[in-house]
Formats: sequence, C-alpha cells, structure tokens
Amino acid sequence: MSYLEYSVKSVPTGLRKVLFINWPLALLLTTVAGFGFLMLYSVAGGSFNPWAELQIKRFGVGMAAMIAVAMVPIWLWRNLSGVAYGVSLLLLVAVMSFGDENKGAQRWIDLGFINLQPSELMKITLVMFLAAYYDWLPEKKVSRPIWVLLPVVIILVPTALVLKQPDLGTSILLLAAGGGLMFLAGVHWAYFAAVIAAGVGLVAAVLQSKGTPWQMINDYQYRRIDTFLDPGADPLGAGYHITQSKIALGSGGWTGRGFMQGTQSRLNFLPEKHTDFIFTTLAEEFGFMGGISLLTLYALIILFCVLSALINKDRFASLLTLGVALNFFLFFAVNMSMVMGMAPVVGVPLPLVSYGGSAMLVLLLAFGLVQSAHVHRPR
Repeated sequence: MSYLEYSVKSVPTGLRKVLFINWPLALLLTTVAGFGFLMLYSVAGGSFNPWAELQIKRFGVGMAAMIAVAMVPIWLWRNLSGVAYGVSLLLLVAVMSFGDENKGAQRWIDLGFINLQPSELMKITLVMFLAAYYDWLPEKKVSRPIWVLLPVVIILVPTALVLKQPDLGTSILLLAAGGGLMFLAGVHWAYFAAVIAAGVGLVAAVLQSKGTPWQMINDYQYRRIDTFLDPGADPLGAGYHITQSKIALGSGGWTGRGFMQGTQSRLNFLPEKHTDFIFTTLAEEFGFMGGISLLTLYALIILFCVLSALINKDRFASLLTLGVALNFFLFFAVNMSMVMGMAPVVGVPLPLVSYGGSAMLVLLLAFGLVQSAHVHRPR
C-alpha cells in the first residue's frame, strides 16, 4: 500500500467521501452558474434584484444538496429509483388537478418555499428507473421484444402526462433521454430505425391534422412550427421573438458589445431575456467568444461525466451517469438551437444559466447522483 493510499484510508469515512467527490466537475458547474449570475445581473440593469440574488441562493442550496446526495451510497439510490419514479408520476397527475397555471400551461405545484415543476423531477427519476431496470435485466434479454416494450411504456406514460399540461419541449426531452438511455443500455439499433420511421410519419400526421377535428397539438404549438419555418412572415407577431433573438446574436460579433451594453436586452426587445433567451443576451454582450466559452464549459461537463461512467464497473452507476449527461446535453443543445432559429421555440431553459428554481435544484440533485456514483464506485 502506497503512502497516499494509506493516508486516504486513515481519514474518517465521511471526510474520505468528500475527498473522493469529483471536485473538477463541481468547479465546472459553479463556473457555468457564474455565467448565469453575471447575465441575470446584467439583464436587471446592474442589479442583483430581482433575479441574480435569488439565483445565487438557490445555487448555494443546490450545491449543498448535491454534496448531501453524493454522500449516500449509490446502491440506495438504485433501490429507491422505483419509488422516485412513482412519486414523480403522482406529482404529474396531481399538477393536472390543482397545479398553478401560468400563460395557459398548468405545470407547477406551489410548495410555499418553491414552485415545483414535476416534469423537471421526472427527467431525472425516469433516467434513474431505466438505469435500475437495465441493471436488473440480464444483457442477453435487453433486445428481446417483451423486455423492450416495458421501458417504452415507462417512457410514454410520463411523456403523455407532460404533453397534456401542455409542455411539448419537456415531452420531447423525456422521449429523447429515455430512448437515448435504451440505446446506451444495448437495445438493438433496428428498434430505433423503426421509431425514427414512425416519428417521421407522426410529424406528417401532426402537420396534416392542423385545422381538422382530430388536430393533434394546440394552435399555439402550430404557430411555433410556422414561425420556425418562416419567422419573417410575421416579424411583429409570432416571429417577433426569434427575429429579435437573431438580431441580438448577430450584433454581438466576435467579442460582443461589452458587459451591460447589449441594446436588445437593455431596451427590452428580447423576450424572456432572463429565462429561455438568456443565451442571446450573453452572445450580444460577449460575442462569439463568450458563447463558445460557455459551450466549451458544457462540453467539459459532459466529458467528465462520460469519463466517470467509463471507469465505473457498476452498471447502474455507469448508466445513470450517462443518462444525466445525456439529459444535460439535450438541455443546452435544444435551448441554443431554439434561440438561433435552428429548432422551434419550445420553452427549454439553458441549464444553470437561465433563471428558475425547479430546473436548477433538480439538475444539481442529478449531478449529486453522478457524484454518488463516482464516490462509491468499486475501487
């Protein structure tokens, strides 16, 4: 035994777990959140109120929760995954009955100290439950039809509940994250080819159903699709948001206009500048260099998660880590594509940067699971 190994083993168990935390990953998360604090301060006109101060407090609570989750053995999280998924399902049902409504969508439950969005919780508990399922299932059975059908049902039930809120963006993320984890678990590619073909048919059916008695999605969702295809058709109406977003992105150039010097955000041309469209504020003030810096930090977070999963010999822990990384990737990929006009506007926040309590706290809890998998991996 080396001197370093002896030194670590001589440390009390609780403190030893703290030493085993992936601190570079924690530092990356803090740096990304720092971008968010900076931009929230800017869009408020140089004030910590009403957004930056509360966001900083939430991040502090979230980091404490992340470390607390990391201290719990990963096998306990595996055993609780079914309970966590069931509770999330119940909350999705509950939000349909007595959830708070905002801008035509019923997605939140007021807990007093926070407005909880159950669909955010489902993004993580779905990954937990699927990881536990594939940890339990022998690898030779992974691609057998009966064992493929069960995880499909596990994915589709919460997706349908979220779609009724209505929340098309989160529904797409649940489908993508669940399907991605099935692929990572080893489900045969032919199933995914069939799903892609069916998806193309479904998109065609959605477009054909517009204006008919069997219309498949809401009118405002059709307007988002029309705006995505041709935002210039109604630049002062449905296409206003994405048009202003593109103006802000383009005006930033290589190095940006300077901190708190963005005209689109300062003069309130940008919609939802503190939530869904906060990336455009960053790009306007710090330019291409600021945008690529944030994207690099996101890529490093994904890299650290993938490396942690690869060295972990526990199947549940490895799949869980990859599932959280996939969810995180989908978050920022969809948001950035949305504000750049490469995807329809579906209301997905920029992780750790956009203002919001549920999204940040749940995401940090998810990284707490990643840290638990890293701390308690077989050594």
